[in-house]
Amino acid sequence: MTGLDENGDGGRAGRRSVLLRTAGLALAAALVLGAAAGGWAYWHLDGNIRSVDIDNALGDDRPARGVVTPSASASAAPLPTGAMNILVLGSDSRSGAANEELGGGDSSGARSDTAMVVHVEAGRTSATVVSIPRDTLVTRPSCPLPSGGSTAVAHGAMFNSAYAVGGAVCAVKTAEALTDVRMDHYLEIDFSGFATLVDALGGVTVTTAQDIDDDYSHLKLAAGTHHLDGKRALALARTRHGIGDGSDLGRISLQQTLVKALLTRMSTTNLLTDPARLYQVADAVTGSLTTDTGLDSLTALIRLGQSLKGLTADKVETVMMPVVPAPSDPNRVVAEEPEAGDLWASLR
Repeated sequence: MTGLDENGDGGRAGRRSVLLRTAGLALAAALVLGAAAGGWAYWHLDGNIRSVDIDNALGDDRPARGVVTPSASASAAPLPTGAMNILVLGSDSRSGAANEELGGGDSSGARSDTAMVVHVEAGRTSATVVSIPRDTLVTRPSCPLPSGGSTAVAHGAMFNSAYAVGGAVCAVKTAEALTDVRMDHYLEIDFSGFATLVDALGGVTVTTAQDIDDDYSHLKLAAGTHHLDGKRALALARTRHGIGDGSDLGRISLQQTLVKALLTRMSTTNLLTDPARLYQVADAVTGSLTTDTGLDSLTALIRLGQSLKGLTADKVETVMMPVVPAPSDPNRVVAEEPEAGDLWASLR
């Protein structure tokens, strides 16, 4: 089995489960600011969020939903406690000067360089984050297009091509075809939003085990401990050349390091005592998010965050989908079976 462990050297890896915990912490800013500013902040943050109606686009031709665990609360609007799966993508899909400066695409070409399935267990006090290497070769299913019609089925396509040809809807459908796991929700964060979030938190501190000199991500770091601003943190998340074998697997290891650093920064920064910074963080998160229609309001995101309040970092397991080199191309990978199938089965 090919993989990366938590230290980047063996069997486990992962990516930004921080989005979920950020939603719980940062988006609660609306409750504080709404009282202080007569609701203006709430409506501004709520208006930041973009959404895609994935359920309507895909219809019923999808894996079955998981068993819903009812809440024990007797209140009129109890917080959800059931298990759920969320497809989380990191992309450069939003055009503009900020994304272009950070290496993002333009309005005619969007990419999803990071993909993970976040499985939250029933009770919402533990979770598993499974990274899917973007270079994984898959059968990309036919996907509906907003303009009508659909894409053609493609065999041996890279996993991240689904987003490029059909956006969020095709990314979800391809993930479901690969895993046979129903994606209950979808979250996407763009390049500039991630960098802005890191800056709003005052940067992050990371330790690298080797020198990094990547002309593609424009990052140069000597081995050791560094405090990174948003632009350099994003460059670290995108770096793969000169790390390990130069593949996406090495980048996943760096992203794992960054996730832990960001979680540590959030846990040591008391945002609730600094309304200005709290608003900055909430604005960064909502301004960079695209969600499915089930999460396309500030209220829905706050409720999601509140339902995850018992989910601590030590209860989040990070793994990578087991892969092996593709027989057709040693620079690509394919799911290793039966290990990959067993992993996905455990998340249904």
